[in-house]
Amino acid sequence: MNTMDGSAAIATDVVKVYGRGDTAVRALDRVTLEFPRGRFTAIMGPSGSGKSTLMHCLAGLDTVDTGRILIGQTELTGLSDARLTRLRRDRVGFVFQSFNLLPTMTAEDNILLGLRLAGRRPDPAWFDTVIDTLGLRQRLRHKPGELSGGQQQRVACARALIGRPDVVFADEPTGSLDSRSGAEVLDFLRTSVRELGQTVVMVTHDPVAASYTDHGVLLADGRIAAQIPRPSADAVLGALTGLGA
Repeated sequence: MNTMDGSAAIATDVVKVYGRGDTAVRALDRVTLEFPRGRFTAIMGPSGSGKSTLMHCLAGLDTVDTGRILIGQTELTGLSDARLTRLRRDRVGFVFQSFNLLPTMTAEDNILLGLRLAGRRPDPAWFDTVIDTLGLRQRLRHKPGELSGGQQQRVACARALIGRPDVVFADEPTGSLDSRSGAEVLDFLRTSVRELGQTVVMVTHDPVAASYTDHGVLLADGRIAAQIPRPSADAVLGALTGLGA
């Protein structure tokens, strides 16, 4: 992970339109946001607000029509597919709602798969730090089917962190979990920021999940509607209610 001061990701004047003519949908409308290193940010908003589109564009999973996206000092706009693939593999971590673990592989093999595909070896000290912080030491030999949902998501978090990415993008990471397991995963994501220096950007519709973060960004109709420093669940709920969410 790049530990230089500055931003892990930046969106500048980003526009994303789906469709054409009368059916065109302006998913992002001149969005400018900065995501400082070492901060846990929640992106929220009503359905159709553009929050998932923004995350996909930031992560290089989708392209923008106009504007700029940077990961660290690297501008994504105009990168070839091969270079985008390398950037996502080497500098970005992902945590999804559906875990996306390979069922025939152990937890340890799932965690290390991305590094192995890239021909990289894990840093032993960092591996131990991530595994012990997540409480997975006794689960490394288990396959996903032998783990609870919360344990599977912690494996997915370890996989996202093991390569020391510039930024981890988490898309509704607690959406498939019960409240206790969800709280454990959110606690870890917060710990990864505060104690391990990670940068995490999380898309969520859950005000309680947002309350674990350092900063909340609310989108509505593809635009930034509000920003909430150190958001509480009540503050987020009130803001979302005001947007009709």
